[in-house]
Amino acid sequence: MIKTVTIVVDQYYKKPDDVLRKIIAKQLKIAEKSINAFVLNKHSIDARRGQLKVNLRYTVYINEEPPEVTPYEPDWKDVSGDGDGVGAKKVIIVGAGPAGLFAALKLLEYGLKPVIVERGPDTSERRRDIALISREQHVNPNSNYCFGEGGAGTFSDGKLFTRSKKRGNVTDILSTLHYHGADESVLTDSQPHIGTDKLSGIVQKIRETIISYGGEVHFNTKCIGLVKDDDQVVRGITTADGRTIDGEAVILAAGHSAREVYTLLAENGAELEAKTFAMGVRVEHPRAEIDAIQYHGKDPGDLGTASYRLAAQIDGRGVYSFCMCPGGVIVPSATADDEIVVNGMSPSNRNTRWSNAAIVVEIQPEDIPEEFVLAENPGMDEKAWKVLAGVRYQKWYEREAKKNGNGQIAPAQKLVDFIEGRQSADLPECSYAPGVVVSRLDKWLPKEIATRLKKGFRTFNHNMKGFVSGDAIVLGVESRTSSPVRVLRDPELFECRGVKGLYPAGEGAGYSGGIVSSALDGENAAAAVGKLFGKDTKSKG
Repeated sequence: MIKTVTIVVDQYYKKPDDVLRKIIAKQLKIAEKSINAFVLNKHSIDARRGQLKVNLRYTVYINEEPPEVTPYEPDWKDVSGDGDGVGAKKVIIVGAGPAGLFAALKLLEYGLKPVIVERGPDTSERRRDIALISREQHVNPNSNYCFGEGGAGTFSDGKLFTRSKKRGNVTDILSTLHYHGADESVLTDSQPHIGTDKLSGIVQKIRETIISYGGEVHFNTKCIGLVKDDDQVVRGITTADGRTIDGEAVILAAGHSAREVYTLLAENGAELEAKTFAMGVRVEHPRAEIDAIQYHGKDPGDLGTASYRLAAQIDGRGVYSFCMCPGGVIVPSATADDEIVVNGMSPSNRNTRWSNAAIVVEIQPEDIPEEFVLAENPGMDEKAWKVLAGVRYQKWYEREAKKNGNGQIAPAQKLVDFIEGRQSADLPECSYAPGVVVSRLDKWLPKEIATRLKKGFRTFNHNMKGFVSGDAIVLGVESRTSSPVRVLRDPELFECRGVKGLYPAGEGAGYSGGIVSSALDGENAAAAVGKLFGKDTKSKG
């Protein structure tokens, strides 16, 4: 007999098997000796109502042996030019973020040759360029926290939590990451996390897999144009270094910060629409403060660093936390020298002295100030130009942060001073490596954003006593939570509306938000291409 059971234990949940067996037997009202094996399926923490509890869900094998565990075996096909791989058709993938990398793996399942072009370098070179942002206040527009191998996800928190269960097989994504070096806990944790210190190595291994099966990866190769055949179907791309790379189709997975791609799409007749996005600030507390609030001042035991998720409706718009990084640091995520953008990340052990999160305000297309909608048009299609108003608003927001900062030194204010509308006499110690400078964010942020943030912080403090403290600091600005634009596509074929042969995917296309949902969307786009051009339509997915 096989049963599934959820048991609840205290915060010291890493108990010996004999103790867990006893608890499971009692829960199921069976004899301990009848349990041949129990396998953990899911682990989650519940710190509500002043108690620290852990929910553990097991599959229990009663009076029978569990099936033999077979290792995860991907269905990638060798398209390197040997045997069945001879003459494998090429598919171009623009962008080596999660959507692009997982699209490549999926194409291999269909016997297709993925050719990834990435505007930035590999992770080793990228790491050096990232160090220069803090050391020399210089942003390389093609190699930074957003661009380069692995995309924005590589040097981020590495969260693998997603609500996109209907997009595809989340377990398959997690298993692929585990196969390439992620900890086994990603398969069972309710909110799995890799950590920025491990992500780059995993990304490199995925790249090695793609190449070993016959795919190609071209770094420092920026896509600047689309190549169409006589029937106006996209069959390749042109690059900034003067090359033309041909294939059967192009999967566009450039990420939400590759803003010039939207102009390229508009010029080629792609249908775009404005979508809701969010902008705000990043708030940071001493880690001990957040742990004390969330764990009610109790010893956390085995629970680790505390996280939080906050949301409120303020004056008709959502105000919420995003990308919460427990035991993490704040990092500079600008993609140009004329802007300041902040983001957060955590190492795998989440052991720094700080915890931070974006606190952002929902912005609907009608909220964008008219000056950005009616800005001088350089000759683009009028409808597309108006759709891109959100991109212009984002860019202006980031430039305002630059004006109030210094180099990549970010403008900052004590949280209590931001709420009360006063100058900060000094600033708490902060994890942001380039440094911070005192600024009246409450004055120069757009009124609609600043007012909602103030009300939101007060609401959060009501729900999470102690959140507004003298040790908390807000930094400007957080603006890259998602794209303000969606590239419309056929819901079944995944093909771009208005541009045949082009398959937009991931965050930049407006269809995902995070590593797992982006990976799923990339897989789905690649599967659509695979069904058209692949040798083996029996492939999984």
